[in-house]
Amino acid sequence: MALTSSGELLEDKLVNRALEKGLLLEFKKDSEKVLLAVTQRPDGKKNWMVSDQNGVTSSIKPQQITFIVPGVENFDQKEISDFVQRAEDNLDPTLLEFAWVELLEKNKSVTAEELAEMIFGSSEPLESYCAHLLLSKDEIYFTILEAKGSRRIYGPRPAAQVEEQMRRKLAREAAEKEIEEFVQLLTSAKSMPFPAKPRKSTWLAEEKIRKKIESLECYAIDACKNDEQRKLAGVILKAMGLTKTASSAVNLLIDIGYFPVHVNLDLLKLNVHTVHSDEIISAAESLLSQSVDLDESDRKDLTDLKVYAIDVDEADELDDALSATRLPDGRIKVWIHVADPARFVRPGSVVDREAMKRGTSIFLPTATYPMFPEKLAMEALSLKQGELCNAVTVSVVLHSDGSIAEFTVDNSVIKPTYMLTYESASELIHLNLEEEIELKILSEAAVLRLRWRRQQGAIDTATLETRIKVPDPEEPEPKIKLYVEDQAEPAMRLVSEMMILCGEVIASYGSQNNIPLPYRGQPQSNIDVSAFSHIPEGPVRSSALVKIMRAAEFDFGKPIRHGVLGIPGYVQFTSPIRRYMDLLAHYQLKAFLRGESLPFSAGQLEGIASSVNMNARLAKKICNMSLRYWTLEFLRRQPKEKRYHALILRFIKDRIAALLLVEVGLQASAWVSVGRDIGDKTVVRVEESHPRDDFLSLKEVI
Repeated sequence: MALTSSGELLEDKLVNRALEKGLLLEFKKDSEKVLLAVTQRPDGKKNWMVSDQNGVTSSIKPQQITFIVPGVENFDQKEISDFVQRAEDNLDPTLLEFAWVELLEKNKSVTAEELAEMIFGSSEPLESYCAHLLLSKDEIYFTILEAKGSRRIYGPRPAAQVEEQMRRKLAREAAEKEIEEFVQLLTSAKSMPFPAKPRKSTWLAEEKIRKKIESLECYAIDACKNDEQRKLAGVILKAMGLTKTASSAVNLLIDIGYFPVHVNLDLLKLNVHTVHSDEIISAAESLLSQSVDLDESDRKDLTDLKVYAIDVDEADELDDALSATRLPDGRIKVWIHVADPARFVRPGSVVDREAMKRGTSIFLPTATYPMFPEKLAMEALSLKQGELCNAVTVSVVLHSDGSIAEFTVDNSVIKPTYMLTYESASELIHLNLEEEIELKILSEAAVLRLRWRRQQGAIDTATLETRIKVPDPEEPEPKIKLYVEDQAEPAMRLVSEMMILCGEVIASYGSQNNIPLPYRGQPQSNIDVSAFSHIPEGPVRSSALVKIMRAAEFDFGKPIRHGVLGIPGYVQFTSPIRRYMDLLAHYQLKAFLRGESLPFSAGQLEGIASSVNMNARLAKKICNMSLRYWTLEFLRRQPKEKRYHALILRFIKDRIAALLLVEVGLQASAWVSVGRDIGDKTVVRVEESHPRDDFLSLKEVI
């Protein structure tokens, strides 16, 4: 039989008192709460009904009982609170240390009653319960040797273990004090008005505070580096009285001013690099100061042409511009001038590798994150009004039906005449001014091209497109400038047609000269456009067609048909400052024009394209999510009584329809009344809009 260190029988010490009415016992209410209660009556075979110190009667299982106070019979439930208070007043943790020294010396173990006799000189009910409380809460001096039911036998820890436990306790208390001080800082910052809140840099200045703030930030975006960081964030949230959720962490960081109210969590979650490193900026500056134009002697002087650069009004990177004239035989000749970054940037250079890693510039309502450092992207490489600019120019003569008659591809020098927004370009086209005859010719060329492409099976996907600019995103209530652009408008049609024309020419040029390029295609042989003739032209038909389109494909050796555009081949070429795939085409073409060996084989292009396209898809996702967020925020701020016109695009289920809100260019869903059909217009109002939760509720106004 098992003996204690002093030779006593363990079994004798571990005998549990049989439960009966009127006993005073301690039980676990839940994982954190322990209560005293008086037994009332059995509840089934094993459970007992008890009345606790809060006056609540409940059924408990035997395994919930943690201590039966000895020497008590017929205890009055009303006296529990007084008993608890007297026990709390009687606790003196220093007594444990004296008992530990003595028991360690004698190598003895104790029960709660025996410890009560040692330190209080009595094992009466109150003293025994006090000894139990001291032992059950102790983490330093004693450890449980044996346990059976509610009975425990405790033994003194070795001196070295006590020292280690004490060290851990002190460290824990210091950490708790740090958390307490940090919580005070958070609480203080929360109560401050927005302008007075500490700046982000303030929270990151001191290492102790930075570690805690970073744990909250990582918790907010579900990017904790380890369990320790996750646990720290959870402790802070709990100390602040908040639930342990990512949204709690986000809201807390907003409340203290660390995050702006409209923080873009997607940028943080996807770890998007929004700034260029000092190394990249320095390398870019070196390019500007040291680079020589290898194509200077080979550039065509096109400075006599009137050149139109048409883009959105806040465009930072201008990649392309257009010229046109009518030839003596009546045919139209157009020039598509494209910025020439490859004159500075070489494949494999530090700047090139960084651009490849990014894959694309990211255009958000709140900011632009360029693929190249700003000094390159927005200054040296961009086309500038009234300045001599190096370019790669594609010139095309069109047949009267809009097909290509002849073309050339050259290095060039141009001098952009006008920088126009789409709105101002559309206005000029509408005015039909004699002095802007070149713009009229460009517009005519676009009409010819669109007609020709449609004859070749092109699918028109023009729709309404939302553009948002938020100039002061750090403010709690920033201004939101929302524009809805109709892609079927003359200026937008003009630019898109010329970009498609350029892509077709580059594909033909690459094919004629066996140049590996990122040839882009989109086979659509399965689409019978006539089957959609009953659907109104414009956004409604475009939406229906887009739904069944197949994904784009690439071939890096030869052109493949682009069924959607209705052309035999296509290479994206007109945005080399903002799209790396376009830059790859420039590298290949420029080397060919110089008579140099091509930098990339078809296989190498394919390898590069796989990662670049993945990053480009990620960037597009971020842009779409950000655009939607700010559109919902725009709607949230509008008067509740405001009405919106909507086009019914399709039915999702029963009377729930996919709608296009015409005034904001946003697709959403709502129930629509019987009798409405695809292509019909209806009127809706916004019931609720919660951008952070990506939630929009619309109701049809009947």
